[in-house]
Amino acid sequence: MNAPPPKFAPKTFHVKSFGCQMNVYDGDRMGELMAAQGLTATDDAFAADLVILNTCHIRERATEKVYSDIGRIRKQAGKLGENPMIAIAGCVAQAEGEEIVRRAKVDVVVGPQAYHNLPDLIARAARGEAALDTDMPVDMKFGHLPARRRVPPSAFLTVQEGCDKFCTYCVVPYTRGAEVSRPFAAIAEEAKALVDAGAKEITLLGQNVNAWDDDGPNGSRGLHHLIAALDKIEGLARIRYTTSHPNDMADGLIAAHRDVAKLMPFLHLPVQSGSDRILKAMNRSHSRDGYLRLLDRVRAARPDIALSGDFIVGFPGETEADFAETLSLVDAVGYAQAYSFKYSPRPGTPAATMADQIGPEVMDERLQRLQAALNRDQAAFNAASMGKRCAVLLERKGKLEGQLIGKSPWLQSVHVMTDAAIGDLVEVEIVEAGANSVMGERF
Repeated sequence: MNAPPPKFAPKTFHVKSFGCQMNVYDGDRMGELMAAQGLTATDDAFAADLVILNTCHIRERATEKVYSDIGRIRKQAGKLGENPMIAIAGCVAQAEGEEIVRRAKVDVVVGPQAYHNLPDLIARAARGEAALDTDMPVDMKFGHLPARRRVPPSAFLTVQEGCDKFCTYCVVPYTRGAEVSRPFAAIAEEAKALVDAGAKEITLLGQNVNAWDDDGPNGSRGLHHLIAALDKIEGLARIRYTTSHPNDMADGLIAAHRDVAKLMPFLHLPVQSGSDRILKAMNRSHSRDGYLRLLDRVRAARPDIALSGDFIVGFPGETEADFAETLSLVDAVGYAQAYSFKYSPRPGTPAATMADQIGPEVMDERLQRLQAALNRDQAAFNAASMGKRCAVLLERKGKLEGQLIGKSPWLQSVHVMTDAAIGDLVEVEIVEAGANSVMGERF
């Protein structure tokens, strides 16, 4: 591997994260790590001495988009007379490794399990040495990261990483590694630190977050035990978790939605397809009927729960009849919100070489029909919220003077005209509903 050209040690940095909430968490932690080294954050990527692109590899052409960003940063920074150090982090870094250095001549490449080594890698790059680390050590990165000091009202907390499910379309087992759970004590300590730093709500994160377990001296504990422990933290008002797998939705976790008041009535549970034939081809290891019966149990435990899901259309071999099964599942569930995507082949995954790849025109047309159904149900859920009274956690300013935006217990965006402050929990009545958000009035 050719070493990058010598650089001066950076004094300012900018982190840009793509993709999932776990990447947002990782990007925040990288920023905290750089700040602990004495670097100053800047919102201007083109003026920073160090630009960290924290990448996602889930979608098609993700790698090409990274190269495009690298070129754009160098071009714009060059116009300002700057020559920033560029670090590629995250899943594209893990998947591409030395190829990024060879092709784009970046300074640092670091995988998602090794970013705690960024200070050393940056120092090596500043000396003109090769700086690449895509190891997946058994010793998890979290113990090497600085303490959390200042956080938003709603904070992320990674508790589990990696995946053992090996869905045939997914790169996560290859870029994030096998399922690993953080120790109970470490999570509890970080959660307390987040609350001390200002968090009112914590979202527990994992590729398969409900697969979290802890084999400690008191025996094996699942995610519901962790939620019960966090429920006791004074000052913590809300708990959420994402993303879950249907096969790991244990009885105790379902019961937690009934028994733990701080656990919000929202569940993101990806299904991906309504066709058993396609689910089998995806290696999803759950059936349509099993998924629906699971949701029935969740709703029995928490009748007001809002459900969310993920869908892939145009998976290899998907027929119109298979797609019709997906639409009928959507009709049966009535999702409060959902994410839907066209299938995109990821190199190295089994689905990328399957026969009967679906043409883009067919995928486009199916995605439009699916999203129309999902948007219909989201609008209906919001409309059904009219007249409800609930607490809203205010998180950011709105577009109007005196307007703040927060989240309802059901993860709806709520616009409120108020003199309250960001971070406050305010009681509102939902008085207006839109397709993507609702309006609340304080009472």
